Amino acid sequence: MMSTIVVVEKEGFATIAADSLTTWGSAKESAEYILNHQKILRIGESYLAISGPTSAKLAIKDYFANKPDADLTSVDTIFRTWLKLHAALKDHYFLNPNEDRNDAFESTRIDALIANAHGIFGVEAHRVVQQFSRYYAYGTGWQHALAGCGKTSISQSRSIY
Repeated sequence: MMSTIVVVEKEGFATIAADSLTTWGSAKESAEYILNHQKILRIGESYLAISGPTSAKLAIKDYFANKPDADLTSVDTIFRTWLKLHAALKDHYFLNPNEDRNDAFESTRIDALIANAHGIFGVEAHRVVQQFSRYYAYGTGWQHALAGCGKTSISQSRSIY
C-alpha cells in the first residue's frame, strides 16, 4: 500500500495527517469509493497514523479497542506497547514478520506516527521509537514531505491541543 503520513508541531499545537489513496500494484483506489479509507486512528488521547499494509489498520484498530489504557506517552512506554502489539499481530492477526532474512529483528511492516499532549513520536517497522521535535513523515514520498516540497494531497488531518 502506498501511504504518506506526516506529523507537525508548532507553538504547542500538533497536526497529524495522512493521504487517503490505497494502491494494489498498479491499481489505485480513491477515498471517493472506499468509505473506511481513514489512516488515522484515535487511541485514547492520542492520534495514530499508519503507513503499511491495508490490513494493518484494521488489526491495529481492533487491538487498541481492547486496550483503552494503552500508554503512548513516551518513547519507553510506546516501545513496550509495540512489543505487545507485535506479539498480538503475530499470534492473533496472522502477521507474516519475514521481511528480510538479514534483519536482526522481525518486522511489523508498519510505520506509525503518534501525536498527543506528550509530543510527537514515530514507530518504525522494527520497533524503533523516536520522539521528534517539530515534524516527521513516513511512507511513500517521506523524503519529499521532510524536505517540505511534497505535492501529496492531504485529505484528513487532526489537530492536537
